[in-house]
Amino acid sequence: MSTLKWQGWLVGLVTVAGLLVFAPLGLYVWASGGDPPQAPPRPAVEDVRVTGCRIDPASRRVVAAVEAAGRAEGPGAYVVTVEFRDRAEADPQARAAQALVKIPGVAPGETEYGEAVGPVWPVATVPWCGVAGAEFARAA
Repeated sequence: MSTLKWQGWLVGLVTVAGLLVFAPLGLYVWASGGDPPQAPPRPAVEDVRVTGCRIDPASRRVVAAVEAAGRAEGPGAYVVTVEFRDRAEADPQARAAQALVKIPGVAPGETEYGEAVGPVWPVATVPWCGVAGAEFARAA
């Protein structure tokens, strides 16, 4: 047999061996979808914040100004739980007053605003307003 004939057989055997090794790997990658797993969405609490806390002079109720930033997933609505206390540190023995505010129609990259109305506030006490929780629901 000539040298060229042996080289041809050698190239053929290397090709078959390569297919036997890499074909199952390629099929595995193809069958698994090939897409990397998606990261879980960030908590909705990170998208909202209280920008103001005041006492309404007419009703003596606490009013918190809340803003919500849109998510990249698409438009939706936020339901924000706002907490009202007389100090920034939470007292484990006391239960703070809370109110809900819905901020609908928040588009990606946009900021929408809402107000949460709290309880009647005692005279000569400065209120503290903060976000206790938030939920995001995509628009259908």
